[in-house]
Amino acid sequence: MSALDGLDEYQREAAATLRGPVVVLAGAGAGKTRVITHRIAHGVDTGAYSPQRVMAVTFTTKAAGELRGRLRALGIEGVSAKTFHAAALAQLNYFWPQVAGDEAPRIVDNKVKLLAHAADALRLRPDRATLRDVAAQIEWRKVTMRSIEQYGRLGRSVGTIRTEALVELMTQYEKLKDERRQLDFEDILLACAGMLEAEPRVAVAVREQYRHFTVDEFQDVSPLQNRLLELWLGDRRDLCVVGDASQTIYSFIGADSRYLLEFPTRYPDATVVRLERNYRSDAAVLDVANALMRGRPGALTLVSGAGESTAPKPEVVAYADDQAEAEGVADTIARRMQNARADEIAVLYRSHAQSAGIQQALAARGIATTVLGGRRFFDMPEVRQAVLAIRAAAVAPHGNGFVDEVRTALRGLGHQDEAPAAGGAVRDAWEARSAILRLAEEAPEGTTLRSFADDLMARAKDQHELSMRTVTLSTLHAAKGLEWPHVHIIGFSEGLLPISYASTLEGVDEERRLAYVGITRAARTLSISWARQSAAGRGERAPSRFLAEIGPQLAQGRPSPGSRGTPGADDASATPAGRPRSSARTSTR
Repeated sequence: MSALDGLDEYQREAAATLRGPVVVLAGAGAGKTRVITHRIAHGVDTGAYSPQRVMAVTFTTKAAGELRGRLRALGIEGVSAKTFHAAALAQLNYFWPQVAGDEAPRIVDNKVKLLAHAADALRLRPDRATLRDVAAQIEWRKVTMRSIEQYGRLGRSVGTIRTEALVELMTQYEKLKDERRQLDFEDILLACAGMLEAEPRVAVAVREQYRHFTVDEFQDVSPLQNRLLELWLGDRRDLCVVGDASQTIYSFIGADSRYLLEFPTRYPDATVVRLERNYRSDAAVLDVANALMRGRPGALTLVSGAGESTAPKPEVVAYADDQAEAEGVADTIARRMQNARADEIAVLYRSHAQSAGIQQALAARGIATTVLGGRRFFDMPEVRQAVLAIRAAAVAPHGNGFVDEVRTALRGLGHQDEAPAAGGAVRDAWEARSAILRLAEEAPEGTTLRSFADDLMARAKDQHELSMRTVTLSTLHAAKGLEWPHVHIIGFSEGLLPISYASTLEGVDEERRLAYVGITRAARTLSISWARQSAAGRGERAPSRFLAEIGPQLAQGRPSPGSRGTPGADDASATPAGRPRSSARTSTR
Protein backbone atom coordinates (compact mmCIF):
# COMPACT_ATOMS: atom_id res chain seq x y z
CA MET A 1 0.00 0.00 0.00
CA SER A 2 1.42 3.38 -1.05
CA ALA A 3 1.59 6.41 1.25
CA LEU A 4 -0.02 8.34 -1.61
CA ASP A 5 -3.18 6.23 -1.53
CA GLY A 6 -6.30 8.03 -0.33
CA LEU A 7 -5.04 11.53 -1.17
CA ASP A 8 -6.87 13.85 -3.53
CA GLU A 9 -5.03 15.14 -6.63
CA TYR A 10 -3.67 18.27 -4.92
CA GLN A 11 -2.68 16.50 -1.70
CA ARG A 12 -1.02 13.84 -3.84
CA GLU A 13 0.97 16.46 -5.77
CA ALA A 14 2.26 17.96 -2.51
CA ALA A 15 3.10 14.56 -1.01
CA ALA A 16 4.81 13.30 -4.15
CA THR A 17 7.10 16.35 -4.51
CA LEU A 18 10.01 15.23 -2.34
CA ARG A 19 12.86 17.48 -3.47
CA GLY A 20 13.56 21.17 -3.69
CA PRO A 21 11.66 24.08 -2.12
CA VAL A 22 7.94 23.31 -1.73
CA VAL A 23 5.24 25.58 -0.33
CA VAL A 24 1.83 24.10 0.46
CA LEU A 25 -0.84 26.78 0.87
CA ALA A 26 -3.29 24.75 2.91
CA GLY A 27 -6.71 26.15 3.70
CA ALA A 28 -8.64 25.28 6.85
CA GLY A 29 -9.81 21.66 6.86
CA ALA A 30 -7.80 20.81 3.74
CA GLY A 31 -5.83 17.98 5.38
CA LYS A 32 -2.43 19.64 5.84
CA THR A 33 -1.28 17.27 8.62
CA ARG A 34 -2.26 14.34 6.42
CA VAL A 35 -0.17 15.79 3.59
CA ILE A 36 2.84 16.39 5.85
CA THR A 37 2.86 12.86 7.29
CA HIS A 38 2.13 11.10 3.99
CA ARG A 39 4.83 13.15 2.24
CA ILE A 40 7.39 12.07 4.85
CA ALA A 41 6.18 8.47 4.70
CA HIS A 42 6.38 8.49 0.89
CA GLY A 43 9.93 9.86 1.08
CA VAL A 44 10.96 7.10 3.50
CA ASP A 45 9.15 4.35 1.58
CA THR A 46 10.82 5.29 -1.70
CA GLY A 47 14.27 5.64 -0.14
CA ALA A 48 14.46 9.36 -0.83
CA TYR A 49 14.57 10.07 2.91
CA SER A 50 16.28 8.41 5.83
CA PRO A 51 13.95 8.91 8.84
CA GLN A 52 16.84 10.08 11.04
CA ARG A 53 17.65 12.81 8.51
CA VAL A 54 14.17 14.34 8.60
CA MET A 55 13.13 17.18 10.90
CA ALA A 56 9.45 18.14 11.06
CA VAL A 57 8.99 21.40 12.95
CA THR A 58 5.71 22.32 14.64
CA PHE A 59 4.59 25.18 16.86
CA THR A 60 3.19 23.22 19.79
CA THR A 61 4.28 20.12 21.67
CA LYS A 62 0.81 18.70 21.12
CA ALA A 63 1.11 19.11 17.35
CA ALA A 64 4.52 17.43 17.43
CA GLY A 65 3.04 14.51 19.37
CA GLU A 66 0.18 14.17 16.89
CA LEU A 67 2.66 14.18 14.03
CA ARG A 68 4.73 11.40 15.63
CA GLY A 69 1.56 9.40 16.31
CA ARG A 70 0.40 9.66 12.71
CA LEU A 71 3.84 8.71 11.41
CA ARG A 72 3.86 5.65 13.68
CA ALA A 73 0.48 4.66 12.25
CA LEU A 74 2.09 4.81 8.79
CA GLY A 75 4.94 2.60 9.99
CA ILE A 76 7.51 5.42 10.17
CA GLU A 77 9.79 5.65 13.22
CA GLY A 78 12.83 7.83 13.92
CA VAL A 79 11.68 11.14 12.41
CA SER A 80 12.48 14.16 14.60
CA ALA A 81 9.11 15.93 15.08
CA LYS A 82 9.66 18.80 17.50
CA THR A 83 8.88 22.43 18.16
CA PHE A 84 11.48 25.06 17.28
CA HIS A 85 12.30 25.40 20.96
CA ALA A 86 12.58 21.67 21.65
CA ALA A 87 14.88 21.15 18.67
CA ALA A 88 17.05 24.15 19.60
CA LEU A 89 17.27 23.08 23.26
CA ALA A 90 18.34 19.55 22.31
CA GLN A 91 21.13 21.00 20.14
CA LEU A 92 22.24 23.40 22.88
CA ASN A 93 22.39 20.63 25.49
CA TYR A 94 24.39 18.40 23.14
CA PHE A 95 26.89 20.91 21.74
CA TRP A 96 27.31 23.41 24.61
CA PRO A 97 29.63 21.15 26.67
CA GLN A 98 31.78 20.62 23.57
CA VAL A 99 31.95 24.32 22.77
CA ALA A 100 32.05 25.93 26.24
CA GLY A 101 33.45 23.08 28.32
CA ASP A 102 30.60 23.08 30.84
CA GLU A 103 26.89 22.36 31.05
CA ALA A 104 24.38 24.53 29.23
CA PRO A 105 22.73 27.24 31.37
CA ARG A 106 19.50 26.39 33.17
CA ILE A 107 16.17 27.62 31.85
CA VAL A 108 14.37 30.37 33.78
CA ASP A 109 11.34 28.72 35.36
CA ASN A 110 9.50 31.95 36.22
CA LYS A 111 10.21 35.01 34.10
CA VAL A 112 7.84 37.26 36.07
CA LYS A 113 9.53 36.37 39.36
CA LEU A 114 12.96 37.20 37.92
CA LEU A 115 11.56 40.46 36.55
CA ALA A 116 10.27 41.30 40.04
CA HIS A 117 13.80 40.88 41.41
CA ALA A 118 15.11 43.14 38.65
CA ALA A 119 12.44 45.72 39.47
CA ASP A 120 13.37 45.62 43.18
CA ALA A 121 16.99 46.35 42.30
CA LEU A 122 15.82 49.47 40.45
CA ARG A 123 13.36 50.41 43.22
CA LEU A 124 10.42 50.00 40.89
CA ARG A 125 7.14 48.65 42.27
CA PRO A 126 5.05 47.39 39.32
CA ASP A 127 2.18 45.02 40.05
CA ARG A 128 2.19 41.43 38.77
CA ALA A 129 -0.03 42.21 35.78
CA THR A 130 2.39 44.92 34.65
CA LEU A 131 5.31 42.51 35.03
CA ARG A 132 3.50 39.98 32.84
CA ASP A 133 3.12 42.66 30.18
CA VAL A 134 6.81 43.54 30.47
CA ALA A 135 7.64 39.84 30.04
CA ALA A 136 5.54 39.81 26.86
CA GLN A 137 7.47 42.83 25.57
CA ILE A 138 10.77 41.07 26.28
CA GLU A 139 9.56 38.05 24.33
CA TRP A 140 8.42 40.22 21.42
CA ARG A 141 11.72 42.12 21.38
CA LYS A 142 13.73 38.92 21.16
CA VAL A 143 11.67 37.05 18.58
CA THR A 144 11.71 40.12 16.32
CA MET A 145 15.52 40.21 16.79
CA ARG A 146 15.76 43.69 18.30
CA SER A 147 18.41 44.77 20.78
CA ILE A 148 17.37 46.61 23.95
CA GLU A 149 18.68 49.83 22.37
CA GLN A 150 16.61 49.28 19.23
CA TYR A 151 13.56 48.50 21.34
CA GLY A 152 14.08 51.71 23.34
CA ARG A 153 13.94 53.77 20.15
CA LEU A 154 10.36 52.55 19.58
CA GLY A 155 9.27 54.70 22.53
CA ARG A 156 7.00 52.09 24.08
CA SER A 157 5.74 52.04 27.66
CA VAL A 158 4.01 49.40 29.78
CA GLY A 159 1.44 50.62 32.31
CA THR A 160 3.11 53.27 34.45
CA ILE A 161 6.61 52.21 33.33
CA ARG A 162 7.81 54.69 30.72
CA THR A 163 10.37 53.98 28.00
CA GLU A 164 13.54 54.89 29.91
CA ALA A 165 12.57 52.87 32.98
CA LEU A 166 11.43 49.99 30.77
CA VAL A 167 14.82 49.87 29.06
CA GLU A 168 16.55 49.91 32.46
CA LEU A 169 14.30 47.09 33.69
CA MET A 170 15.04 44.95 30.62
CA THR A 171 18.77 45.60 31.04
CA GLN A 172 18.66 44.63 34.72
CA TYR A 173 16.67 41.49 33.87
CA GLU A 174 19.36 40.40 31.40
CA LYS A 175 22.09 41.18 33.94
CA LEU A 176 20.44 39.05 36.64
CA LYS A 177 19.89 36.24 34.17
CA ASP A 178 23.55 36.26 33.15
CA GLU A 179 24.72 36.32 36.79
CA ARG A 180 22.62 33.24 37.50
CA ARG A 181 23.71 31.47 34.29
CA GLN A 182 20.16 31.16 33.03
CA LEU A 183 18.41 31.38 29.69
CA ASP A 184 14.78 32.30 29.15
CA PHE A 185 12.53 30.65 26.57
CA GLU A 186 13.48 33.01 23.74
CA ASP A 187 17.19 32.80 24.60
CA ILE A 188 17.05 29.12 23.64
CA LEU A 189 16.53 30.12 20.00
CA LEU A 190 18.95 33.05 20.20
CA ALA A 191 21.69 30.94 21.78
CA CYS A 192 21.24 28.11 19.31
CA ALA A 193 21.34 30.54 16.38
CA GLY A 194 24.41 32.23 17.85
CA MET A 195 26.17 28.89 18.32
CA LEU A 196 25.48 27.85 14.72
CA GLU A 197 26.77 31.19 13.44
CA ALA A 198 29.92 31.23 15.62
CA GLU A 199 30.86 27.55 15.49
CA PRO A 200 31.22 26.22 11.92
CA ARG A 201 31.80 22.64 13.12
CA VAL A 202 28.49 22.70 15.01
CA ALA A 203 26.67 24.02 11.94
CA VAL A 204 28.24 21.30 9.79
CA ALA A 205 27.21 18.59 12.29
CA VAL A 206 23.61 19.80 12.45
CA ARG A 207 23.31 20.09 8.68
CA GLU A 208 24.76 16.62 8.27
CA GLN A 209 22.22 15.23 10.76
CA TYR A 210 19.15 16.90 9.24
CA ARG A 211 18.84 17.10 5.47
CA HIS A 212 15.08 17.35 4.90
CA PHE A 213 12.96 19.96 6.68
CA THR A 214 9.20 20.39 6.94
CA VAL A 215 7.72 23.35 8.81
CA ASP A 216 4.04 23.38 9.74
CA GLU A 217 2.04 26.59 10.40
CA PHE A 218 4.66 28.57 8.50
CA GLN A 219 2.48 31.69 8.62
CA ASP A 220 3.30 31.89 12.33
CA VAL A 221 7.11 31.92 12.16
CA SER A 222 8.86 34.88 13.77
CA PRO A 223 12.00 36.57 12.38
CA LEU A 224 14.06 34.67 14.97
CA GLN A 225 12.55 31.29 14.07
CA ASN A 226 13.05 31.99 10.39
CA ARG A 227 16.70 32.88 11.03
CA LEU A 228 17.24 29.65 12.96
CA LEU A 229 15.65 27.69 10.11
CA GLU A 230 18.03 29.36 7.64
CA LEU A 231 20.98 28.31 9.81
CA TRP A 232 19.73 24.74 10.01
CA LEU A 233 19.38 24.60 6.23
CA GLY A 234 22.64 26.24 5.24
CA ASP A 235 22.84 26.12 1.44
CA ARG A 236 20.44 23.16 1.19
CA ARG A 237 17.02 23.53 -0.44
CA ASP A 238 15.13 20.47 0.81
CA LEU A 239 12.51 22.54 2.59
CA CYS A 240 8.73 22.13 2.60
CA VAL A 241 6.64 24.80 4.34
CA VAL A 242 2.92 24.52 4.99
CA GLY A 243 0.61 27.31 6.05
CA ASP A 244 -2.37 29.60 5.52
CA ALA A 245 -1.95 33.38 5.67
CA SER A 246 -5.62 33.73 6.65
CA GLN A 247 -4.87 31.92 9.90
CA THR A 248 -2.07 34.24 11.07
CA ILE A 249 -3.34 35.06 14.58
CA TYR A 250 -0.12 35.47 16.54
CA SER A 251 1.33 38.68 15.09
CA PHE A 252 1.20 40.20 18.56
CA ILE A 253 3.95 37.80 19.65
CA GLY A 254 6.08 38.21 16.55
CA ALA A 255 4.50 35.93 13.92
CA ASP A 256 5.04 37.27 10.41
CA SER A 257 3.10 35.81 7.48
CA ARG A 258 5.38 37.48 4.91
CA TYR A 259 7.75 34.51 5.14
CA LEU A 260 4.93 32.34 3.79
CA LEU A 261 3.58 34.89 1.31
CA GLU A 262 7.03 35.70 -0.09
CA PHE A 263 8.29 32.11 -0.25
CA PRO A 264 7.74 31.80 -4.04
CA THR A 265 9.65 35.07 -4.53
CA ARG A 266 12.54 33.90 -2.39
CA TYR A 267 12.58 30.54 -4.21
CA PRO A 268 11.42 31.28 -7.78
CA ASP A 269 11.67 27.59 -8.70
CA ALA A 270 9.59 26.46 -5.72
CA THR A 271 6.71 24.06 -6.26
CA VAL A 272 3.53 25.80 -5.09
CA VAL A 273 0.53 23.63 -4.21
CA ARG A 274 -2.81 25.11 -3.16
CA LEU A 275 -5.10 22.99 -0.99
CA GLU A 276 -8.51 24.66 -1.13
CA ARG A 277 -10.78 21.63 -0.85
CA ASN A 278 -12.12 21.66 2.69
CA TYR A 279 -13.14 18.24 4.03
CA ARG A 280 -14.50 19.57 7.31
CA SER A 281 -17.23 22.11 6.74
CA ASP A 282 -20.59 22.39 5.05
CA ALA A 283 -20.59 24.63 1.96
CA ALA A 284 -22.75 27.22 3.70
CA VAL A 285 -20.16 27.58 6.48
CA LEU A 286 -17.45 28.06 3.87
CA ASP A 287 -19.52 30.76 2.17
CA VAL A 288 -19.32 32.75 5.41
CA ALA A 289 -15.56 32.17 5.76
CA ASN A 290 -14.84 33.10 2.14
CA ALA A 291 -16.92 36.28 2.41
CA LEU A 292 -14.95 37.39 5.46
CA MET A 293 -11.52 36.95 3.83
CA ARG A 294 -12.33 37.93 0.24
CA GLY A 295 -9.60 40.08 -1.25
CA ARG A 296 -7.20 39.71 1.69
CA PRO A 297 -3.50 38.92 1.09
CA GLY A 298 -2.95 35.22 0.57
CA ALA A 299 -6.62 34.33 1.04
CA LEU A 300 -7.64 30.94 -0.34
CA THR A 301 -11.13 30.24 -1.70
CA LEU A 302 -12.41 27.19 0.11
CA VAL A 303 -14.73 24.70 -1.58
CA SER A 304 -16.47 21.93 0.30
CA GLY A 305 -15.29 18.38 -0.16
CA ALA A 306 -17.61 17.15 2.57
CA GLY A 307 -20.42 16.26 0.17
CA GLU A 308 -24.05 17.28 0.28
CA SER A 309 -25.47 18.36 3.62
CA THR A 310 -28.89 19.03 5.07
CA ALA A 311 -27.44 21.30 7.76
CA PRO A 312 -29.22 24.62 8.27
CA LYS A 313 -27.72 27.87 7.03
CA PRO A 314 -25.41 29.62 9.53
CA GLU A 315 -27.30 32.15 11.62
CA VAL A 316 -26.80 35.33 13.62
CA VAL A 317 -28.80 36.20 16.73
CA ALA A 318 -28.84 39.49 18.66
CA TYR A 319 -29.63 39.50 22.39
CA ALA A 320 -30.47 42.25 24.85
CA ASP A 321 -27.46 41.65 27.10
CA ASP A 322 -24.71 39.17 27.97
CA GLN A 323 -26.88 37.18 30.36
CA ALA A 324 -29.59 36.81 27.75
CA GLU A 325 -26.99 35.67 25.26
CA ALA A 326 -25.62 33.03 27.65
CA GLU A 327 -29.12 31.76 28.47
CA GLY A 328 -30.19 31.73 24.83
CA VAL A 329 -27.09 29.87 23.63
CA ALA A 330 -27.44 27.38 26.51
CA ASP A 331 -31.08 26.74 25.52
CA THR A 332 -30.01 26.14 21.92
CA ILE A 333 -27.30 23.71 23.03
CA ALA A 334 -29.76 21.84 25.27
CA ARG A 335 -32.05 21.34 22.28
CA ARG A 336 -29.12 20.34 20.08
CA MET A 337 -28.13 17.63 22.55
CA GLN A 338 -31.34 15.78 21.82
CA ASN A 339 -29.64 14.67 18.59
CA ALA A 340 -25.93 15.34 19.21
CA ARG A 341 -23.30 14.46 21.81
CA ALA A 342 -21.95 17.14 24.10
CA ASP A 343 -18.41 16.76 22.73
CA GLU A 344 -19.68 17.63 19.25
CA ILE A 345 -20.50 21.16 20.41
CA ALA A 346 -18.22 24.12 21.12
CA VAL A 347 -18.73 27.69 22.29
CA LEU A 348 -15.97 30.06 21.18
CA TYR A 349 -15.22 33.58 22.37
CA ARG A 350 -12.52 36.25 22.17
CA SER A 351 -11.37 36.32 25.82
CA HIS A 352 -11.51 34.00 28.82
CA ALA A 353 -13.65 36.48 30.77
CA GLN A 354 -16.58 35.60 28.49
CA SER A 355 -16.62 31.96 29.58
CA ALA A 356 -18.12 32.35 33.06
CA GLY A 357 -21.65 33.26 31.98
CA ILE A 358 -22.08 30.50 29.42
CA GLN A 359 -20.48 27.93 31.74
CA GLN A 360 -22.95 28.84 34.50
CA ALA A 361 -25.93 28.77 32.12
CA LEU A 362 -24.99 25.32 30.80
CA ALA A 363 -24.38 23.95 34.31
CA ALA A 364 -27.88 25.15 35.30
CA ARG A 365 -29.20 22.90 32.54
CA GLY A 366 -27.15 19.90 33.69
CA ILE A 367 -24.67 20.20 30.80
CA ALA A 368 -21.01 19.55 31.64
CA THR A 369 -18.30 21.68 30.06
CA THR A 370 -14.55 21.63 29.53
CA VAL A 371 -12.69 24.92 29.25
CA LEU A 372 -9.71 24.70 26.90
CA GLY A 373 -6.56 26.27 28.24
CA GLY A 374 -6.98 24.66 31.64
CA ARG A 375 -5.12 21.57 32.79
CA ARG A 376 -4.08 19.09 30.14
CA PHE A 377 -5.95 15.82 30.23
CA PHE A 378 -3.00 13.68 31.30
CA ASP A 379 -1.97 16.25 33.92
CA MET A 380 -5.24 15.82 35.81
CA PRO A 381 -4.66 13.97 39.13
CA GLU A 382 -7.63 11.70 38.43
CA VAL A 383 -6.15 10.70 35.08
CA ARG A 384 -2.70 10.03 36.49
CA GLN A 385 -4.29 7.87 39.21
CA ALA A 386 -6.30 5.99 36.60
CA VAL A 387 -3.25 5.28 34.42
CA LEU A 388 -1.30 4.02 37.45
CA ALA A 389 -4.24 1.82 38.52
CA ILE A 390 -4.50 0.30 35.04
CA ARG A 391 -0.75 -0.33 34.90
CA ALA A 392 -0.91 -2.02 38.31
CA ALA A 393 -3.84 -4.17 37.22
CA ALA A 394 -1.89 -5.22 34.12
CA VAL A 395 0.75 -6.89 36.30
CA ALA A 396 -1.74 -9.52 37.49
CA PRO A 397 -4.90 -9.48 35.34
CA HIS A 398 -7.85 -11.51 36.62
CA GLY A 399 -8.95 -12.85 33.24
CA ASN A 400 -12.32 -11.04 33.29
CA GLY A 401 -11.87 -9.52 29.87
CA PHE A 402 -9.86 -6.45 28.93
CA VAL A 403 -12.64 -3.84 29.14
CA ASP A 404 -14.01 -5.27 32.39
CA GLU A 405 -10.50 -5.11 33.87
CA VAL A 406 -10.29 -1.40 32.97
CA ARG A 407 -13.75 -0.78 34.41
CA THR A 408 -12.80 -2.58 37.65
CA ALA A 409 -9.60 -0.53 37.98
CA LEU A 410 -11.57 2.70 37.56
CA ARG A 411 -14.25 1.62 40.03
CA GLY A 412 -11.47 1.06 42.53
CA LEU A 413 -10.87 4.81 42.26
CA GLY A 414 -14.52 5.61 42.94
CA HIS A 415 -15.85 5.71 39.38
CA GLN A 416 -19.61 5.23 39.06
CA ASP A 417 -21.78 4.42 36.05
CA GLU A 418 -24.11 7.34 36.77
CA ALA A 419 -22.81 10.85 36.05
CA PRO A 420 -22.84 13.30 38.99
CA ALA A 421 -24.37 16.74 38.66
CA ALA A 422 -22.75 19.04 36.09
CA GLY A 423 -20.24 21.60 37.29
CA GLY A 424 -17.40 21.20 39.76
CA ALA A 425 -14.38 18.95 40.21
CA VAL A 426 -16.39 15.77 40.86
CA ARG A 427 -18.04 15.91 37.44
CA ASP A 428 -14.69 16.78 35.78
CA ALA A 429 -13.10 13.69 37.36
CA TRP A 430 -16.02 11.49 36.26
CA GLU A 431 -15.80 12.78 32.66
CA ALA A 432 -12.04 12.12 32.58
CA ARG A 433 -12.38 8.52 33.78
CA SER A 434 -15.26 7.97 31.39
CA ALA A 435 -13.06 9.10 28.50
CA ILE A 436 -10.49 6.42 29.44
CA LEU A 437 -13.22 3.77 29.66
CA ARG A 438 -14.57 4.76 26.22
CA LEU A 439 -11.08 4.47 24.76
CA ALA A 440 -10.91 0.92 26.14
CA GLU A 441 -14.33 0.08 24.69
CA GLU A 442 -13.22 1.38 21.27
CA ALA A 443 -9.83 -0.36 21.32
CA PRO A 444 -9.10 -2.81 18.48
CA GLU A 445 -9.60 -6.53 19.00
CA GLY A 446 -6.65 -8.18 20.69
CA THR A 447 -5.80 -5.22 22.92
CA THR A 448 -4.52 -6.33 26.31
CA LEU A 449 -4.49 -4.51 29.62
CA ARG A 450 -0.71 -4.10 29.30
CA SER A 451 -0.80 -2.78 25.74
CA PHE A 452 -3.64 -0.41 26.72
CA ALA A 453 -1.59 0.90 29.66
CA ASP A 454 1.40 1.38 27.34
CA ASP A 455 -0.82 3.25 24.87
CA LEU A 456 -2.01 5.59 27.63
CA MET A 457 1.59 6.28 28.62
CA ALA A 458 2.53 7.02 24.99
CA ARG A 459 -0.45 9.35 24.66
CA ALA A 460 0.58 11.17 27.83
CA LYS A 461 4.14 11.58 26.54
CA ASP A 462 2.96 12.90 23.16
CA GLN A 463 0.18 14.98 24.77
CA HIS A 464 -2.34 13.13 22.60
CA GLU A 465 -5.35 14.18 24.65
CA LEU A 466 -8.56 12.22 24.99
CA SER A 467 -11.87 13.89 24.30
CA MET A 468 -14.30 14.13 27.19
CA ARG A 469 -18.05 14.00 26.50
CA THR A 470 -18.55 17.63 27.45
CA VAL A 471 -19.36 20.85 25.64
CA THR A 472 -16.09 22.64 24.87
CA LEU A 473 -15.62 26.28 25.86
CA SER A 474 -12.64 27.93 24.24
CA THR A 475 -11.06 31.19 23.22
CA LEU A 476 -10.70 31.62 19.49
CA HIS A 477 -6.92 31.41 19.83
CA ALA A 478 -7.05 28.09 21.71
CA ALA A 479 -9.52 26.63 19.19
CA LYS A 480 -7.07 26.85 16.29
CA GLY A 481 -6.39 23.41 14.83
CA LEU A 482 -9.56 21.90 16.32
CA GLU A 483 -13.01 21.23 14.91
CA TRP A 484 -16.55 20.42 16.02
CA PRO A 485 -19.77 19.58 14.17
CA HIS A 486 -21.61 22.42 15.93
CA VAL A 487 -20.01 25.76 16.81
CA HIS A 488 -21.39 28.83 18.58
CA ILE A 489 -19.35 32.05 18.46
CA ILE A 490 -20.53 34.52 21.09
CA GLY A 491 -19.67 38.19 21.60
CA PHE A 492 -19.62 39.13 17.91
CA SER A 493 -19.73 42.86 18.68
CA GLU A 494 -17.49 45.90 18.49
CA GLY A 495 -15.11 45.94 21.44
CA LEU A 496 -15.13 42.15 21.75
CA LEU A 497 -14.51 41.06 18.14
CA PRO A 498 -12.63 43.07 17.05
CA ILE A 499 -11.28 43.59 20.55
CA SER A 500 -11.31 47.20 21.80
CA TYR A 501 -7.54 47.63 21.71
CA ALA A 502 -7.25 46.61 18.04
CA SER A 503 -6.98 50.25 17.01
CA THR A 504 -4.83 49.96 13.88
CA LEU A 505 -5.63 48.50 10.48
CA GLU A 506 -3.14 45.72 11.18
CA GLY A 507 -4.81 45.00 14.53
CA VAL A 508 -8.27 44.82 12.97
CA ASP A 509 -6.97 42.51 10.23
CA GLU A 510 -5.60 40.20 12.93
CA GLU A 511 -9.06 40.15 14.56
CA ARG A 512 -10.62 39.35 11.19
CA ARG A 513 -8.32 36.36 10.84
CA LEU A 514 -9.24 35.29 14.36
CA ALA A 515 -12.94 35.39 13.45
CA TYR A 516 -12.10 33.36 10.33
CA VAL A 517 -10.36 30.71 12.45
CA GLY A 518 -13.49 30.49 14.64
CA ILE A 519 -15.86 30.18 11.68
CA THR A 520 -13.81 27.44 10.03
CA ARG A 521 -13.89 25.28 13.18
CA ALA A 522 -17.54 24.45 12.37
CA ALA A 523 -18.33 21.34 10.35
CA ARG A 524 -22.14 21.34 10.11
CA THR A 525 -23.78 24.18 11.98
CA LEU A 526 -22.57 27.66 12.89
CA SER A 527 -24.34 30.14 15.14
CA ILE A 528 -23.03 33.66 15.72
CA SER A 529 -24.45 35.90 18.45
CA TRP A 530 -23.89 39.25 20.10
CA ALA A 531 -25.41 41.28 22.93
CA ARG A 532 -26.43 44.92 22.87
CA GLN A 533 -25.33 45.48 26.46
CA SER A 534 -23.05 43.91 29.04
CA ALA A 535 -24.65 42.07 31.95
CA ALA A 536 -24.07 45.21 34.03
CA GLY A 537 -25.95 47.25 31.43
CA ARG A 538 -23.05 49.63 30.80
CA GLY A 539 -23.51 51.33 27.43
CA GLU A 540 -24.79 50.17 24.08
CA ARG A 541 -22.76 47.86 21.87
CA ALA A 542 -22.74 47.82 18.08
CA PRO A 543 -22.58 44.61 16.06
CA SER A 544 -19.10 43.66 14.85
CA ARG A 545 -18.06 45.36 11.65
CA PHE A 546 -17.37 41.86 10.32
CA LEU A 547 -21.09 41.12 10.33
CA ALA A 548 -21.55 43.75 7.64
CA GLU A 549 -19.41 41.56 5.35
CA ILE A 550 -20.79 38.14 6.19
CA GLY A 551 -24.39 39.16 6.90
CA PRO A 552 -25.68 38.16 3.44
CA GLN A 553 -24.49 34.59 4.13
CA LEU A 554 -26.30 34.36 7.49
CA ALA A 555 -29.87 33.49 8.37
CA GLN A 556 -31.54 35.66 11.01
CA GLY A 557 -32.08 33.50 14.09
CA ARG A 558 -34.46 34.37 16.91
CA PRO A 559 -33.54 34.11 20.59
CA SER A 560 -34.95 31.29 22.68
CA PRO A 561 -38.24 32.06 24.44
CA GLY A 562 -37.55 33.79 27.73
CA SER A 563 -33.96 34.71 26.87
CA ARG A 564 -34.76 38.43 26.76
CA GLY A 565 -33.16 38.78 23.37
CA THR A 566 -34.46 40.57 20.35
CA PRO A 567 -34.36 39.47 16.70
CA GLY A 568 -31.24 40.55 14.85
CA ALA A 569 -32.71 41.01 11.38
CA ASP A 570 -31.30 44.46 10.79
CA ASP A 571 -28.30 44.22 13.08
CA ALA A 572 -26.59 41.33 11.29
CA SER A 573 -25.87 43.50 8.28
CA ALA A 574 -25.45 46.76 10.13
CA THR A 575 -22.49 49.07 9.88
CA PRO A 576 -20.38 49.56 13.03
CA ALA A 577 -22.39 52.67 13.76
CA GLY A 578 -25.56 50.57 13.74
CA ARG A 579 -27.04 51.90 10.49
CA PRO A 580 -28.81 49.09 8.57
CA ARG A 581 -27.45 48.09 5.20
CA SER A 582 -29.79 47.06 2.40
CA SER A 583 -28.02 43.81 1.48
CA ALA A 584 -30.03 40.96 0.01
CA ARG A 585 -29.78 37.98 2.34
CA THR A 586 -29.51 35.17 -0.14
CA SER A 587 -27.37 32.09 0.11
CA THR A 588 -24.50 31.64 -2.36
CA ARG A 589 -24.50 27.93 -1.83
